[in-house]
Amino acid sequence: MFEYAPAPESRDIVDIQPSYGLFINGEWVEPHSEERHPTVNPATEEPLSEIAWADEADVDRAVEAARKAFVTWSAMRGAERAKYLFRIARIIQERARELAVLETLDNGKPIRESRDVDLPLVAAHFFYYAGWADKLAYAGLGRPGREPRPIGVAGQVIPWNFPLLMLAWKVAPALACGNTVVLKPAETTPLTALAFADICRQADLPPGVVNIVTGAGETGAALVRHPGVDKVAFTGSTEVGKLIAKAVAGTGKRLTLELGGKAANIVFDDAPIDQAVEGIVNGIFFNQGHVCCAGSRLLVQESIADELIEALKRRIALLRVGDPLDKNTDIGAINSAEQLAKIRELAESGEAEGAERWSPPCTLPDRGYWFPPTVFTNVAQSHRIAREEIFGPVLSVLTFRTPAEAVEKANNTPYGLSAGVWTEKGSLMLWMASRLRAGVVWSNTYNRFDPASPFGGYKESGYGREGGRHGLEEYLAL
Repeated sequence: MFEYAPAPESRDIVDIQPSYGLFINGEWVEPHSEERHPTVNPATEEPLSEIAWADEADVDRAVEAARKAFVTWSAMRGAERAKYLFRIARIIQERARELAVLETLDNGKPIRESRDVDLPLVAAHFFYYAGWADKLAYAGLGRPGREPRPIGVAGQVIPWNFPLLMLAWKVAPALACGNTVVLKPAETTPLTALAFADICRQADLPPGVVNIVTGAGETGAALVRHPGVDKVAFTGSTEVGKLIAKAVAGTGKRLTLELGGKAANIVFDDAPIDQAVEGIVNGIFFNQGHVCCAGSRLLVQESIADELIEALKRRIALLRVGDPLDKNTDIGAINSAEQLAKIRELAESGEAEGAERWSPPCTLPDRGYWFPPTVFTNVAQSHRIAREEIFGPVLSVLTFRTPAEAVEKANNTPYGLSAGVWTEKGSLMLWMASRLRAGVVWSNTYNRFDPASPFGGYKESGYGREGGRHGLEEYLAL
């Protein structure tokens, strides 16, 4: 194994304010409540800034600003709206290094993921939807001869695992279609959303088109319930998604939900082992497993199970866990103490139920929230680690003999967000894809995203699609 010298990215490029207010109507405003909470660096537990907690009155101000801005923003020619989106995309590219460092400090993910995956995709989504802004009549949506219309004010609640990328997934199509936005970032990762507020000002986006209110669940609930919100978009846990669906039912509000997952990564005996191992590692250990579509269940054809698991363990032993700002780090910090406790509790249940636990030898830092890459073998379908979303770097391994058994085991879950299939037979790949109840099926790869490709799930993974032409439909009155 190579010994890598430390290669830390400098944090001097970011300028974090000691405290932040709310971004409403193009200005920073103080909240009604004096309640503030720290956002911390999960790798060190160091407080980064004090964040305002918005109450119902603050949400009301933000929605009112968005409603007022909707009148002129929705009437603007699509080509003019596109100019703002293109400008935002270019500013994101120009400030990519700063935003990547800020994301890593606040979230705990490795800097090379923030820099090489998240930020390029953030800019790409704004570029992509900027291109659609003046072509909505040609998206194949609505009735012939009638151009689709924007819905109104979109209330958007995003999670902590991909803070800036989830913002882009939601804000870009909403603005391209002529809607205005009130966005609530996760309470543990608000800093890049607040930096995006500054980008909106830098791009001269008209006041009120994007408003950002920070807070916890009460703030999100106030936004979802607000009568001035016409569309709700939520990414997060299935439990919260169910509560939102109940709150919105009967109100006439449009709703899209992108919720949990327990994806199967299925490896057949003809798959190239080394390539499959890389895909398995990427599928579960990317972003510390904090991914809704993480390949957390590995289904291996019985005849190659021993060989593949041995190769997988050799590869996992080479992963580097540590300082997220180090460019050599593969696995960073768990986002919060609460999430770490959940991962530990589920991992302990796996051992208690009889699964065999393995982690490579690795020294975890003394401070911060850390969990080693972990693999469970001898897993039964009934085990909690095979049924419940762990949302951490924990892989459960099951075996199968026939393609039909693989489909049955893969679909034996309340979720249906994604799946991966590894085989050199094109006919088998297509046979599997047509039978898997998953919104996205990757072939001989995993965790590949493109703004032109729709993403979403079935069953308890939510409904609606984000990305691609399909993502426009959720923000248009057809």
